[in-house]
Amino acid sequence: MLTRKQHELIRFIQARLEETGVSPSFEEMKEALDLKSKSGVHRLISALEERGFIRRLPNRARALEVLRQPDDVSSKVASTRAAANANTALGAARAAPVRPEPANDVIEIPLHGRIAAGVPIEALEGSSTLPVPAALLGAGEHYALEVSGDSMIDAGILDGDYALIRRTDSARDGEIVVALVRGEEATLKYLRREEGMVRLDPANAAYEPQIYRPGEVQVQGKLAGLLRRYH
Repeated sequence: MLTRKQHELIRFIQARLEETGVSPSFEEMKEALDLKSKSGVHRLISALEERGFIRRLPNRARALEVLRQPDDVSSKVASTRAAANANTALGAARAAPVRPEPANDVIEIPLHGRIAAGVPIEALEGSSTLPVPAALLGAGEHYALEVSGDSMIDAGILDGDYALIRRTDSARDGEIVVALVRGEEATLKYLRREEGMVRLDPANAAYEPQIYRPGEVQVQGKLAGLLRRYH
């Protein structure tokens, strides 16, 4: 069963696709649903995608496809509001000249400080956010960490990069994860399990693997992408 906002969003997307053949931008969806930020839109889209109602078309930032409509249509409030918002937005679209819009939707994700790509240091919780192109993020909840150190340089992860992390508490061997060590320090490493132990492997021959008991390591996310600023 979908939430009211999820109902509103899927109907607004469908209405726009039927009218123009192009899915709405994050800004248009934010305004239509009366949300405060594009992050809320991203969370709604991720939830609908995980439940199989919509999917993102590859290599196109704004391309969404409605796979099925919700069976639960009992919410008259959702139907009425979605229709009103869609009509308002579509009316504005008819009045304005039709022009291609750039695929440049950007969302804000939490930025939780610096994380070591060397000796583990604390990944600080904070209230900052980082603007990220929506095309870089898939389904799920994400956050960002600024990389400190050079132990992952052979994986293309450099000091000062922003690691985009998909929040999860599980990972397969060989994946790059954010690992919380002994409940205090976080590090970005390859995860491997062997002989009942957990090994956190660097991607730099100058560093040694770190080996811990399973109860000493908690996975807090998997690497989903990188942002790099050139000065």
